[in-house]
This record gives sequence, C-alpha cells and structure tokens, in this order.
Amino acid sequence: MPGTGIMINAYSDALIALGTAGVVVPLLHRWRVSPVLGYLAGGVVLGPLGLGSFKDAVPLLRWVTVGDVSNVGQIAQLGVVFLLFLIGLELSVQRLLTMRRTVFGLGALQVVLSAAALGACAYGLGSGGRASLIIGLCLAMSSTAIVLEVLSGHRRLTSAAGRASFSVLLLQDLAIVPILLLISILGEDHGGSVLAGVATALVQAAIAVLLIVGLGRWLLRPLLRMVARLQARDLFVAANLFLVVGAAVAAGAAGLSMALGAFVAGLLLAETEYRKAIATTIEPFKGILLGMFFFTVGMSVDVRELAHAPLLLPAAVGGLVAGKAVLLVGLTRLFRLPWPAAIETGLLLGPCGEFAFVGIGLATAHGLVSGGHARFVLAATSLSMAAIPLLGRAGRRISARFERRRPHAPELAVLPPADGEARAIVVGHGRVGQVVSAMLERHHTPFIATDRDPDAVTAYRRRGREVYYGDATDPAFLKSCGLMQAPAVIVTIHDQAAIDDIVRVARELRPDVLIVSRARDAAHARHLYAIGVSDAVPETIEASLQLSEAALVGLGLPVGPVIASIHEQRDAFRRQLQDVAGRAGRTTTRSIRAKTTL
Repeated sequence: MPGTGIMINAYSDALIALGTAGVVVPLLHRWRVSPVLGYLAGGVVLGPLGLGSFKDAVPLLRWVTVGDVSNVGQIAQLGVVFLLFLIGLELSVQRLLTMRRTVFGLGALQVVLSAAALGACAYGLGSGGRASLIIGLCLAMSSTAIVLEVLSGHRRLTSAAGRASFSVLLLQDLAIVPILLLISILGEDHGGSVLAGVATALVQAAIAVLLIVGLGRWLLRPLLRMVARLQARDLFVAANLFLVVGAAVAAGAAGLSMALGAFVAGLLLAETEYRKAIATTIEPFKGILLGMFFFTVGMSVDVRELAHAPLLLPAAVGGLVAGKAVLLVGLTRLFRLPWPAAIETGLLLGPCGEFAFVGIGLATAHGLVSGGHARFVLAATSLSMAAIPLLGRAGRRISARFERRRPHAPELAVLPPADGEARAIVVGHGRVGQVVSAMLERHHTPFIATDRDPDAVTAYRRRGREVYYGDATDPAFLKSCGLMQAPAVIVTIHDQAAIDDIVRVARELRPDVLIVSRARDAAHARHLYAIGVSDAVPETIEASLQLSEAALVGLGLPVGPVIASIHEQRDAFRRQLQDVAGRAGRTTTRSIRAKTTL
C-alpha cells in the first residue's frame, strides 16, 4: 500500500537519526570529539544532500540515509523547545529582571547593528534593497540551540560570557516575530504601513505572553500538585510533557517562537517546589531530541555549494563570523564585560543561527530573495553553525591565555588567613561594603572582606585595607575565607543574580550561618527570605525610613521618640516580609513528601 511505504520511509529516516545518536556519537565522544559536531557531521554525510543524493544510483543507500528532512524535522524542533524550557527552569523571573539591561540594551544593539552591517554588505554584493534587509536581519541571528548546548555542556551558563550570550539570544528570539511579519508584508506588497504591521504583531505577541503567564500561574502548580498526590511517576512524566509541549504550541499558535513559549513556562515553574523533579524528568528527552535537531541542521549543509565557490564561500563564512564577533566584542566591552568574557561571547555568537533557514526560506517563497542567493547564504549559515563548538573551545582557550598574560598585581595573590579564627565575611567592598567594614572595626568584630574586582582590591590593599580578591559564588573560595567557622555572611553587592548564588552556596555549606544581605526593594527582600537569608535590608524601604527620620526631626519632634518609631516601623516591615516568605516556605514543606516520591 502506498501509505505503508510512506510510513516505512518516515520510520527509516527516524531510525537513521537515532542510530547516529546511539552509535556514531558515542564513538566520536570516545575520541573526545564534541557530540554536537558528531550530530552535525552525521547529518552532512547521511542527509539528502550528502550520500542521500546518490540513493537513486545506489539503491542500498536508501536504508542508511535520510530521504526527507521533514520526517525528522518536526520532532527535532522539540529539542530546542525542551532546551529553552530547562533554561527557564534554572532561571527565575527575579533573575531575568536583573538581566533586562543586557537583554534590551546589548541584545537590541547587536541585532540592529549586525543587521545594518550585513545588509549593507549584501547590497554592495548585488542584492536588492529588500533582499539585503532580509538577509541582514536573518544573518544577524545566532544559534540558540547550539550556543546554549555548548555553554551548558561546559557549565558556563552562569559565567559572564554565558549570561551575556543568553541575554543576546533571548532578545533575538523576541525579534523573530516582527522579522517574520516584515518578510510577509514585504512579500505581499499591499501598500500598507510596515511599521503599523510590526507594531500590531508586537502587541499580539505581548498579549499572547501575558495569557500564557496568566494561565500558567492559575493552572501549573495545581495540576502538578494533583498529579504528585497520585504518586505515579508515569503520570508525572506525562504531565510534564503536556506542560512543555502545550506552552510551546500555544506560543506557536499566537505567532511566537515555540521555544519562547516553553521558556516562559519554565520561568513560571522555576519558583515552585517541583523544579528539581521536573528537570530530572525532562533532561533525557531534551538530550535525544536536541541531538536530532543538530542532525537536521547538518542535513541542510549543501557541500555542492562549496564545490561551486571553493574560495568565495569560506571567505564569506570567515568574514561573516569575524565581523559579527568584532562587533559583539565591542558591544560587550561597552557594557563593561571583561575582555575574556567579551572574546568568548563574540566567538560564540559570531556564527549565524537556525532562524536563517526559516527567514530566508520564507523570503524565497515570496520572491524577495533569489534562489541562487538563498542557497549561498544558507550554505554559509550551515558552515558557520558547524563551527560553533570549535569557536567556543577557541574562545575559552583565548580567554584563559588572556587571563594568564594579564599582569596581576601582587596584592591579588594574597590568600585569606587560614588560622581557624571565626570571622564574619563581608562580600563586596564598594561603598556599602566599606561602611559595613568600618562599623565592624569600630565594634572590634573580626571580619574578612572580599571583592571580585581586581583593580578595586589592588587599590584598597595599597591603602592598607585587608581586602581579598575572589568570587564569593565559588564554594571553594567561601571555604577558604573561613565560611565553616564564620559567625555571619554579610552580602553588600548590588548584582541580584550574584546575591542569589552567594546565598544559595552559603546556605548549602552552612545551614546554621547568619546571612544578612542587601536587597533592592521589598520584592527582592521577600525573594531572599524565601531562599534562606536571615535578614534582608531593602534599599528602598531603608531610604524611606531615613528620609522620614530626617523630616520628623527637622520638624521639631524629639529625637528619641522619632528613632524609636523608626525602629518599630523597620521591625514591622521585616516581619511582614518574613511572613510572606514563611508562607511560601510552609507551602514548599507540605509538598516535599509528594515531590520525593517521584
């Protein structure tokens, strides 16, 4: 039957991709070759543009090559969906808000400037105005799937380069909707306002995200609680798959990226008591599906284009990657990233991404980009994506070499005292940290101050201040500072993501230690209480209390009663924040028994 033959071909193509994951990639991993490169190479060789192009001449090749990319392409897209869901699960709304400057600042500048530069190059090489605009926008994008997999594989998502890369990639995912709409409007050429159409699409996208968030907050936790009470692991797995795929499909139906919908769902679940259990459940599916995605990317590499343009194509790939990398290094330095992180970020995001296949394909269907230009651009995109693991490795090595060659002041080599004396640890020696250190000195309380800014540490030590260089998010460094004997950890820095990491590390190593942390506002303070601080000091509340005290005293009220009322109000604020965090903690405790059975 004809339908049976089509089904067999589809299963055969899926088996080829699974066989690559089960046989080829483990062999390459044994030879210390990146699994991503293994999947990409497998797709190039076994795809319809590789050995599959000879299947009519050699019928046996039908059984060892993929005949139709669509047979595995739709399944492979789920790999990116699961990857973004897990990344959202590791973040939180609070931590994402702390990244808004790099997301909407660094990310937006990268897209606009890269698109302008690449579009100008395409125009200079003979493409039309509309085609150049589309080519520039599509090539400005980077590969979310490969870059994030490379970073997570080397546990560098929380590094400076990892955070910068993720911020840019997130903005790029948000930009997909207006770019696709722009291509459709230009292709239809109905004379309407392009800006009005793009604005309408952005409003629709915002409404869709708000609906996903609203329904998610109302539905996700009750659904998982109900399933967890049944103590059936298979139902918990099914519920998780339903949540991930359901959020992705809802976003896709609204015209958004499916991966973006899954990312939002992950963010909503990041603060729940089910986060770890969900991550454990989803991880195996993510691995195999993401591998199939890389396999399909490899299948899109047309090696015949390299034969047609043996010099021009490699030169175009090199120029493309180098141009974007240089621009990114400059932008990341503008946002005060250190040179090693800037170099690594530039090399990771310099290559193009999978969106080029969607955008260029749609533009070609509308007649905006010629077939010859499209094949050349997509071949360059494929080759640049295949180089991402190697560029990531090169970025890490260049960064490490840059760090080794950087002249360090001798003050940075001074290690914290290891005499076993109990000292409070003051994390951060900026303006707030200096005041805290001065007050501890005045009251003859032993302490040790740390900072991760090498220039600041050098300057302070030359002035005679006992400040030690190091990253307090590193458990080994905190231990070397005497955390296991310290009576308190006082966090004075302003980076909210780093504060979260420090609190979690300190609380895991010393469940009984006093942790006092600076907080940006009441919401941040509640969050800190929820993750384990003993006391949080919100800047906004403290400023309002000090302002009230100065005003009341200035109006002639007695100083003593004013100070007493200020203390009472401060205690009331503290109790209110702790009560909210305590209710969240009690909810978590009641759900632990259900979670541990999964």
